[in-house]
Amino acid sequence: MIERSLIIIKPDGVKRQLTGEILRRFERVGIKIIGMKMVHIDKVFAEKHYKAHEGKHFFGILTDYLISSPVVVAVLEGVNAISNVRKIVGTTYPHEAPPGTVRGDFCHISRVYADEKNIAVPNVIHASGSVKEAKEEIELWFEKKDVHDYKVVNEEFMFS
Repeated sequence: MIERSLIIIKPDGVKRQLTGEILRRFERVGIKIIGMKMVHIDKVFAEKHYKAHEGKHFFGILTDYLISSPVVVAVLEGVNAISNVRKIVGTTYPHEAPPGTVRGDFCHISRVYADEKNIAVPNVIHASGSVKEAKEEIELWFEKKDVHDYKVVNEEFMFS
């Protein structure tokens, strides 16, 4: 099934200049970028994005982290994109993410450490967790005109 997923390369990923490396990991497995931009969002927008966490003790920390610098946001498309993107990204908490995943290779902070220090877990990237979540996030971050439909070479092999 062809799906779409939203990713956000978070402030720590952007500031560490990991954007190209992260995007390359998706492209090299055949997941295509169909929308992308760099933006510096405000607190209200961050709260909309993280509305599922509203009321939790880390909500303010999480939203402050997301607005601390520009982020790179992309819409990815491919076969089983939700699960494949999350596999490439790795588990939410970097210290649990296996080597070879974005979080396993580029970060290491645990939730326990972040809670003790009262900081957000700098985990480099966000990826949609479900088809429903992806649809909502893509509609929040992108206008329809900014999401593109085109064919890439590997689609010749996927649909023949």
